[in-house]
Amino acid sequence: MSNITQVVNVDKNMTTLKKGVIASGLDQTLSGTGPFTIFAPSDLAFSKLEKGVLDDLLKPENKVKLADLLNYHIVSGKINFKDLKDGEKLKTVSGKELHVHEKNGTVTIEGAKIQNSDVQASNGVIHSLEEVMIKK
Repeated sequence: MSNITQVVNVDKNMTTLKKGVIASGLDQTLSGTGPFTIFAPSDLAFSKLEKGVLDDLLKPENKVKLADLLNYHIVSGKINFKDLKDGEKLKTVSGKELHVHEKNGTVTIEGAKIQNSDVQASNGVIHSLEEVMIKK
């Protein structure tokens, strides 16, 4: 089974995330033993960002800023979709808190809807989001 980095590298809906993971240096982390749960913004999610924001983040001088944004989407441990509970608080690898909400079978993380869940990897699980979570 492929690790998270390998899964992201071949997923046709995560080409932007792939660029970000490589540019931020997180490809090494997400290839590690983990386990990790990544709430992965899809290409559509990145396309919703204000014009120029993504290009700016991908610049080498913004590597730390990009890593900070992507780390906000990663939680230690493997959490499958069925285990996400309304009102739950998850801690990101950078120590920030994510809030889970569930209503009528729809689960959101910080307001971003999970559109594809439980993509399994050898070192964790990936849930695709329809929006990029920007920490408040």
